Amino acid sequence: MSAICIVGAGYVGLSVGACFADLGHDVTCLDVDEAKVDALCNGRVPIYEPGLETLVARNAASGRLRFSTDYAAAVPERDLVFIAVDTPTGAAGEASLASVDDAAKALAPRLTPGAVLVTKSTVPIGTGDLVSRIVGEHRGGGPSFPVVANPEFQREGSAVHDFLHPDRVVIGSADAGAAARVADLYRSFDCPVIVTDLRTAEMIKYASNAFLATRISFINEIAAICEALDADVEVVARGMGLDARVGPAYLNAGIGWGGSCFPKDVRALEHMGSVHGAHPQLLRAVIEINRDARRLAVRKLRDALGGLRGREVAVFGLSFKPNTDDVRDAPAIEIAHLLLGEGAALRAYDPVATAKARAVLGASVRFTASALDAAAGADAIMLTTEWNEFRDLDWAAVLAAMRGTVLVDGRNLHDPARMRNLGFHYVSMGRAAPAGAVGAGALTPAG
Repeated sequence: MSAICIVGAGYVGLSVGACFADLGHDVTCLDVDEAKVDALCNGRVPIYEPGLETLVARNAASGRLRFSTDYAAAVPERDLVFIAVDTPTGAAGEASLASVDDAAKALAPRLTPGAVLVTKSTVPIGTGDLVSRIVGEHRGGGPSFPVVANPEFQREGSAVHDFLHPDRVVIGSADAGAAARVADLYRSFDCPVIVTDLRTAEMIKYASNAFLATRISFINEIAAICEALDADVEVVARGMGLDARVGPAYLNAGIGWGGSCFPKDVRALEHMGSVHGAHPQLLRAVIEINRDARRLAVRKLRDALGGLRGREVAVFGLSFKPNTDDVRDAPAIEIAHLLLGEGAALRAYDPVATAKARAVLGASVRFTASALDAAAGADAIMLTTEWNEFRDLDWAAVLAAMRGTVLVDGRNLHDPARMRNLGFHYVSMGRAAPAGAVGAGALTPAG
C-alpha cells in the first residue's frame, strides 16, 4: 500500500483521500484552511456528500486518514502527492491556477526523492508541465519529480460511489514508471485504464464535462422549440434516448446546469480555445443557452403573476443539484437575484444547502425550516432543485398554504395534468401538450 498526501481537502480532495484510505492506503489530507482542518480533526465533515461522513469517520478511527495544515509534516516520505486544490474561474473565463501555483511552490522543498506528483484538480492543458517547472525552480537543484495527470470524474452527490465504481481511469505522463505507479492504485477496479500523455489526459476531463453540458443545453434549446410548436420535450427526450447512439443521460430539460464543474470548465475550455487560435463557437452557444434557460424561468413566473414587484415567491431548492449542499453557480441563486432585482419578496427552503445559500444571499431572503413554511402565504413557487423531497410533498397541503396558485417547475419534476387537477397554475419547461394528445408519451409494445 502507498503513502499518499492529498493537497486540498475540498469536495474532490476529501472524497479522494477518504476513498484511498478505505482501499487501505495511508493518507494525509493537507489544507491551508485551519478551520476546515480543525473541523475534520474533530470529526466534522464541512461538506454534504452522501456516504462521505461515514467513510471519513471509519478511516480516521483506523489511523489510515489524517488531516494537517503543515506541509513540513505532511509531505516528506509520501510516495504520491496529489494536488486537488480549487481552480476557480478567472476574470476572463480562464481557470485560475493561483492555488495550484501556491501548492507546487510549497511542495517543492519538501518532496522526498522518489515521490510522484499527481494533478487531480481539473486544470488547463499544459498545467502538468507548469507544475514540473515550478517544482524544479523552487527546489534549487537535486532530482526532478515526475508529474502525472489523473483527472477525477466524480459527480457531487455521488462522489464516493463514482470514485469506487469508475467508468474509466485516465492517467497521463511522460514517465511510464510514474504512470504505472498511479495506475497501481486502481488495480482492484474493473474498468478501462487509459494511459496517455499529460496534455491529452488533461483535455479528456475538459472535453467530457463540456460534452455533458452541451447535451443539457441542447435539450433546453429543443424545449424552447417544443413550446413554440406545441410539442412535449419530455416525450421527445425519451424518444431520443432510446436510440442507442444517443442514450438517455443528461437530456432533462429545465433551468440548466450549474455547480463547481460545468460552468468553470466550459468557460475555461472556451477561453483556451479562443486564445490559442481556435473558434469555440459551439461552447459559446452552450454557455449562452444555459444562461437563457435561467432567465426564461423568471420570465415564465413574471408572465404567470402579471409582474413580480411586491409578489411573495417561495423558492424550493438552493443547491445546484440534489444530494449536495453546493450552491456555487447554482441556477437557484441566480434566479433568486433576478427575482429580488424585480422587486419580489423571497422565502426559500432547501434540505441541506440553507447555510451556504444564506452566506451568498444574506438577509434579502427569508429562509425557512420546511417547504410548507416557505409556501405559506406565497403567491407562487419556483421549484429549482429536483430533490426527492419535492417530488413526494403533500402538494395539496402546499397549495392550501399558499395565497396564490402558481407553480413554475424548473425541473419538470411533476406531471402537468396531476398538478393542474390539484388546482395549481402549473408552468413547466418545454411541455406544451400538443392538441389532440391521447396520452403522456407512455411506451407501448410494437405490433
